[in-house]
Amino acid sequence: MDAELFPRARTEVAPGAVHVPDWLDTGRQRELLEACRAWARPPAGLRTVHTPGGGTMTARQVCLGRHWYPYGYAHTVVDGDGAPVKPFPGWLAELGRRAVADALGTTTVACDMAQPVPYDIALINFYDGDAHMGMHRDSDENSDAPVVSLSLGDTCVFRFGNTETRTKPYTDVELRSGDLFVFGGPSRLAHHGVPRVYAGTGPPELGLTGRLNITLRVSGL
Repeated sequence: MDAELFPRARTEVAPGAVHVPDWLDTGRQRELLEACRAWARPPAGLRTVHTPGGGTMTARQVCLGRHWYPYGYAHTVVDGDGAPVKPFPGWLAELGRRAVADALGTTTVACDMAQPVPYDIALINFYDGDAHMGMHRDSDENSDAPVVSLSLGDTCVFRFGNTETRTKPYTDVELRSGDLFVFGGPSRLAHHGVPRVYAGTGPPELGLTGRLNITLRVSGL
């Protein structure tokens, strides 16, 4: 993006939900992009997700640590090629802990303040210009640790709602390449989604067509 008159500021969108613009510098974004490209290759690579009702998610996905499928976790790609899921690297866990510290001021799980947050799962979604994500909750984990969301590439509208319903009230947040969004505490089970991606808005120096979202979670499993 071109330089702005007023830099974007850290914003608490809801209690426990914080948007930190430009958290990843260009070098770190490139490193994450190269890692995502490696993770997306088969086996256990990028796949199309089919819902139990017969629908198809427009964003494609690859998982690390444990494989997510609607609505549970497995050690193999049970709805794809059946291969063992790729391991979750320690450096990514450390990145998640640092993200929580920077956004929320803590690196601990709310229910056990003496233990560090053991991030062990990543869901990586790839959006092309026509992809979107409906309102949903991240509720398949046995942990109330904050969810960490990192954005690469094209800008999107991130719709952050409430814990009771998929409808209003919600807040639309513009997430750009390098942005961090963390939600935990009273917002941990808030509905959220991506109604729109703005094609062609990613930083040219990144060399990415589309949007990548790296979501880090604690499985509690």
